[in-house]
Amino acid sequence: MKIAILGYGSQGQSVYEYYKNTDNALTVCDKDTATNLPEGVDSQIGEAYLDGLDRFDLIFRGPGVHPTEIVKANGKAILGKVTSNTNEFLRLCPTKNVVGVTGTKGKGTTSTLIAKMLEESGLRVHLGGNIGTPPLDLLAEDIKEEDWVVLELANYQLIDLKYPTHIAVCLMVEPEHLDWHADENEYYEAKAKLFECQTKDDLAIYYGLNANSKRIASASPGKLIPYFESPGALVDGSNIVVDGTPVIRTSEIKLIGKHNLQNVCAAVTAVWQINQDTEPMADVLREFSGLPFRLEIIREVKGVKYVDDSFASAPPASVAAIEAVKGPKILILGGKDRGLDLKDLVKAVSGNAKDIKKIFIIGNSSERLAKALSGVNFTDYEVLGSSKSMKEIVDMASKIASAEDSVILSPGFPSFDMFKNFEDRGLKFNDAVDNL
Repeated sequence: MKIAILGYGSQGQSVYEYYKNTDNALTVCDKDTATNLPEGVDSQIGEAYLDGLDRFDLIFRGPGVHPTEIVKANGKAILGKVTSNTNEFLRLCPTKNVVGVTGTKGKGTTSTLIAKMLEESGLRVHLGGNIGTPPLDLLAEDIKEEDWVVLELANYQLIDLKYPTHIAVCLMVEPEHLDWHADENEYYEAKAKLFECQTKDDLAIYYGLNANSKRIASASPGKLIPYFESPGALVDGSNIVVDGTPVIRTSEIKLIGKHNLQNVCAAVTAVWQINQDTEPMADVLREFSGLPFRLEIIREVKGVKYVDDSFASAPPASVAAIEAVKGPKILILGGKDRGLDLKDLVKAVSGNAKDIKKIFIIGNSSERLAKALSGVNFTDYEVLGSSKSMKEIVDMASKIASAEDSVILSPGFPSFDMFKNFEDRGLKFNDAVDNL
């Protein structure tokens, strides 16, 4: 069989590793002429990387390649040959015990919580997807029929999903990635694929207080279960409660921020459908402090906390950070401007102005963000654009920070104008903090 791999990022590499020792003929197709390819592999590189795909029997679409790009170069009929790393995994997966998690923010945290809670319950669990381990790589873990798989699934993986997950979870959904999608509705439709693929025997869990989440989950023919509403997990006074059963006091939860209570309730609701023992859930929630680059306290220097929230690539995530980190703070905001609405972000800055000592604005979003802040009469900012290194930015912040302050990298924009990705941005922040 002739197989084309479109895009040689982590998921494309995963496809190559899975099929390289088979009798299939592999060709890597990538727009980036600087892509580092395996020695001897057939390739189609450059602007015409999508041309002539009809000669292949099977085509693996990488997450960065929009299906319409493939159609534009080859015609609509070509989609009958297109699959993905995620689709192939779900087709081959030895267990039907799969939990898929999507939403705009919180997918990684919620997926990790679900996996850890199931593991603490004594189950064998495999965690992957958009969170770091490509789905096909999980097959090397010798998945058994009784095991559980938890997949974090972004819109890029979901837009052409063909196979169901037994439990599908939809967190809060707000407009994002509009530079990749044709419009806001296509973004929602991509998320809805996770639920459309389900059967009447499957479970669809959604954030009950978010209309988009409810609408997306309603595409499922299965049982709909809200969280932050009964019978799913919710905050009842000072407790997390699920289906009337107390799980843990909110003061015991190690994750910080109100937004993380949503992630906690989503995870508890999902795990409750599998195992109704609350003790393992509570044990995980007392210990788990979060994933790297998500409100991660890197270091405290002379009483100043340095917080890495580089994963925050959209305004709502920065709003959550502003509200989660209490006390005086210095913010580093900005990045590649995708034109998203800044209204809620500047509102959060204005509402917390007494605690925000300074905002350093970086990236090509600088001019628009500065104008938006001035529009709410916040002027304690300095526009740096792309002129400063992360080390220089952190040094500038440290010079005006006092004991009890927090310096927070929570950009609210993608990283691609100044950095390779959010990890590169976060690591450079961490290095700068380590060298203070």
